[in-house]
Amino acid sequence: MGDLEIRTSVADDVPAIVALLADDPLGAQRESPDDLAPYLTALERLSADPNQRVVVAVREGRVVGTLQLTVIPGLSRRGATRSVIEGVRIDAGERGSGLGTRLVEWAIEESRDQGCQLVQLTSDKSRADAHRFYERLGFTASHTGFKLQL
Repeated sequence: MGDLEIRTSVADDVPAIVALLADDPLGAQRESPDDLAPYLTALERLSADPNQRVVVAVREGRVVGTLQLTVIPGLSRRGATRSVIEGVRIDAGERGSGLGTRLVEWAIEESRDQGCQLVQLTSDKSRADAHRFYERLGFTASHTGFKLQL
């Protein structure tokens, strides 16, 4: 995978990122690839926040993966800083190639570099394959997550 570049995303990446987000049964219900304006606004806001990173994995000039990494300073756990990995998506043609592992390992290393003591993520209950993937990388399903739709 030497031809892979992991870099901070830019506005020109947004169509490819949104296509990745929409390319599964859950994303197909939530995402709107035909209306990029809210995604561009969100990327602008994220890019202005030093605790946020949206990255893309690029191979041969094509975006083949993405994730968002958020660093959260906190008081609990003796003032520990944690990171949250969100929105991990891999191009269908790249699944099983090791790209997802490489991308998440990048996020873990970046979290270490940012002084984080904990990396966390959530995954929809229906994503059994993703759960096995994260467990292989050392994550444990230690908590129950809750969401409130606003």
